[in-house]
Amino acid sequence: MVQPSPIRVGVVGLGRGQTFIQQTTPVVGMELVALCDTWEERLVEFGAKHQVATYTDFDEFLTHDMDAVVLANYFHEHSDFAIKALRAGKHVMSETAASFTPAQGAELVAAVEESGLIYMFADNYPFMAYNQEMRRLYAEGAVGDFRYGEGEYVHPISAHLFNSIAMGPDHWRNWLPVTYYCSHSLAPVMYITDTVPVKVSGFVIPHDPDDANKALTVRRCDTASMIVLQMDNGALVKLLQYDLRGHGNYVRIVGNRGLMENGRGPLEEHLRVRREPFEKPAGVPTELSYEPEFQAFGAEARATGHGGGDFFMNYEFAQAIRTGRQPYFDVYKGVQMALVGALAYRSALEGSGAITLPDLHDKAALAELAKDHFSPDPTTRTGTDPWPSVLGDVRPTQAGTDYAQQVWGRTDELLFGGGLWDR
Repeated sequence: MVQPSPIRVGVVGLGRGQTFIQQTTPVVGMELVALCDTWEERLVEFGAKHQVATYTDFDEFLTHDMDAVVLANYFHEHSDFAIKALRAGKHVMSETAASFTPAQGAELVAAVEESGLIYMFADNYPFMAYNQEMRRLYAEGAVGDFRYGEGEYVHPISAHLFNSIAMGPDHWRNWLPVTYYCSHSLAPVMYITDTVPVKVSGFVIPHDPDDANKALTVRRCDTASMIVLQMDNGALVKLLQYDLRGHGNYVRIVGNRGLMENGRGPLEEHLRVRREPFEKPAGVPTELSYEPEFQAFGAEARATGHGGGDFFMNYEFAQAIRTGRQPYFDVYKGVQMALVGALAYRSALEGSGAITLPDLHDKAALAELAKDHFSPDPTTRTGTDPWPSVLGDVRPTQAGTDYAQQVWGRTDELLFGGGLWDR
């Protein structure tokens, strides 16, 4: 049997982009051919290591002979890069977020529709083994119809590590409002239940000046957020993210005939399934608790990061290109998640009332969305734009500025280098 030719891929961004570089393998069906980054020292190093072309200019990078582009650049810059790549005839897989302002989301949807090319929103959390198992069980009707869900992405980081991955006072990690990074908590719920949010309310735990760890950074945003969603089938969902103590990822799916949830702490990769004794089918246990395995590519997935999700994200992108069918996490779902983050922040600023999300398949709704340039980016702020904190213009402490600059001066430890994860 003749193997299909590999999909030639270029990767933008050599921080998070390293994961995509590692997954351009024959099993996935992709071949790395080009890299793009503005950090020339790291770019030269990776170019030599992988023996591929390197570019510091994105427009020049797009002239390279390749089929697809993976965007792992800054959180708030993905949509502009994606639109350029689509217009250059390249398929796109974009890291989170798909877009930043609502208007950018509308422009991205239009660009994908006009191009006829594959666009995939890259979120790895839905593809962890327990989330894939919950999707399978839900499709079989194991817990009935979806009524309530929870998604949590709680990710505290030491000041030392945080400063090493947020270089400079205007780096996006230092100001991004805490509702925006919501896809890791929301995407698994959507994937398992095949529902999408239609209304959003945002609640924010404000910046905490007594958090000694955060005081050693130059962060200007708040502590954490809770987002409440109504889904298109009427179910309610609670999301919790970001910088609280108690690291962990959690998904809970409650149907009208049962419950599924992954464990916490050391049991995070275990799955609990409960059916009440008064209504469960005969021979089915009330409680099940087990660690599910991947249905396919288990060894390949387990060798990658984020619970194997990194492998499947890349695999799904390659399959979409080969079949010509848009992936599950297409541009509509990607932009919808980006809008949840932005509109949840708007809701929090305005008293946490519910805001209706637009129908991204509706041309009139997209036209209205294209007028909405709501942006908390302090580097482009006008007088009508919100600050990144619900408290207003939060300023870093002198101790935080001094310590951050000290870490930034140690270039061997920047950009996920130096083995800092345990510090």
